Amino acid sequence: MTNSKEADPHPSRWRRFLQYIEVPTDPGVPNTPWLNRDLIPMPKERRTYKIWSYFIYWCISGLCISGYTTGSTLLAYGLDATQAIVSLVIGGLIVGVLCVTCGWMGERHHIGFTVACRFSWGMRGAYFPVIVRAFVVIFWDGLQAYWGGQAVAVTIGAIIPGFAHMKQTLAGGILLTKDFIGIIIYYIFFIAIMRIPPERLQKPFIVSSVMFSATLIGLLTWAVSNTHSGGPLFQEQASPVHGGTGWAMLFGITAILGAWGGGTVGQSDWTRYANRPYAPTLSQLIAAPFCIIVCATIGIIVTSCAQEIVGSLIWEPFLLLATLQNYYNDSPRVRAAIFFAGLGCVSAQLGISIVLNSVSAGMDLSGVVPRYINIRRGAYLLAFLGLASNPWQYLSNASTFLTVLSGFGIFFAPFSGILLADYFVVRRCMIKLEDCYIGDKRSIYWYHNGVNWRAPLAWVLGVFPTMPGLIMTTRDATAWNVWVRIFHIAFFVGLLISFVAFSVICWVSPPGNVGIGALYHEENSFEVEGELETEEKEGGTSVGVA
Repeated sequence: MTNSKEADPHPSRWRRFLQYIEVPTDPGVPNTPWLNRDLIPMPKERRTYKIWSYFIYWCISGLCISGYTTGSTLLAYGLDATQAIVSLVIGGLIVGVLCVTCGWMGERHHIGFTVACRFSWGMRGAYFPVIVRAFVVIFWDGLQAYWGGQAVAVTIGAIIPGFAHMKQTLAGGILLTKDFIGIIIYYIFFIAIMRIPPERLQKPFIVSSVMFSATLIGLLTWAVSNTHSGGPLFQEQASPVHGGTGWAMLFGITAILGAWGGGTVGQSDWTRYANRPYAPTLSQLIAAPFCIIVCATIGIIVTSCAQEIVGSLIWEPFLLLATLQNYYNDSPRVRAAIFFAGLGCVSAQLGISIVLNSVSAGMDLSGVVPRYINIRRGAYLLAFLGLASNPWQYLSNASTFLTVLSGFGIFFAPFSGILLADYFVVRRCMIKLEDCYIGDKRSIYWYHNGVNWRAPLAWVLGVFPTMPGLIMTTRDATAWNVWVRIFHIAFFVGLLISFVAFSVICWVSPPGNVGIGALYHEENSFEVEGELETEEKEGGTSVGVA
């Protein structure tokens, strides 16, 4: 076995530089165009997540600012507060089931979404879903960082009232200077936390979930104690924007599934750290819906009560905290409460950015260039690109852009459908792991020039019915016809069509690699052997892994 760093006794200056920037390796795990230590089936010593770890994971994923503001989407469809909560219950339960199914391959084979795409899409075809996911994460990570920066600014403003009242702006008056300072501080914390390997993040996750839970409890206590009711939103009657109440609730449920779509399709990125079978299952079925339902319900109640108290409808908790500091005239007691509540919001943003964005998308980039990018480097690169995307710019004129960004969910649902159909229906959970790391015809997942044509075809069939509605909604937010209606239930449509289409295509034209491999990853069964990369020749030197 030969590592690239040992291939040439007299490498050129450029070759020495490339060797220098390669990611660290583990014994017996070289860097190749298809492999590094973050992509291999998770070794036993790094599988540290227990049952309670996944409960904490879902406290991060469900108890977050995005979850808190979910009610705004549901009420925008014309649901009343009670109907919105019912939609949350149904949507949360479905999310839990999807998490179990999408995470099963990680729990059994200890591989993430990035590698799993290889047996469905082919070794080269797998680049497409991982690049799409990484591209979308750039913008979502920028949004999360912007909100995190605003939360940092609120926290600092609670200590220094003059900072809270700063009016200076940047970027042509769009970005408050205090928010930009908050973003820089937020990224400093983010960079520090991302130095911790994913298998050791349980303790930071505990801190984050406890702090934001305390923020939620504090806001709920303040809201209900001041109004002695659920606020005016609970008095309003349902007025569905389009169609009847049933359609509005279906749209709301789909919105919930879309909001956590990226998290569900990438569940295997985290379940591969499970220290034993079924460790993630209980938390996925119970903690996932519970946290989603509780957080969004608290968001609806607090926002409703705050509207009665301060006279404004404010969905973002950190903006509500800033409003309360003004409302109570910078009272020292209120500022103390806002400081700790603001810390909770900051910790929630750091947690959700790492859980749903940085680790998963960092692994995606690692799958594209394994020799030079690992999870940590991928996360840093995505964070830089997220900041470079100038999230304050597209939030200043958010309606069209956010419609398009949210519309990217129409791509994730077919990814899930294809992966689930291939893993459960076509392969019956049987995978040959070694061949997921061989980039030539010796791999049973090479298909035709590295692409399994069945997956792109099923994906196009899953995306096509929802694309016209996305385009029409982007052009005219008031548009309403059958295509727009299908777009508003895109997750169900894309998931089901791609699942059925892929299953039928494989029944009509079966891939020749079915029934080969194992039902689960056996300890010490995975070895890096043979030529795991296509030979590269530079300056007459053959570079490969023997």
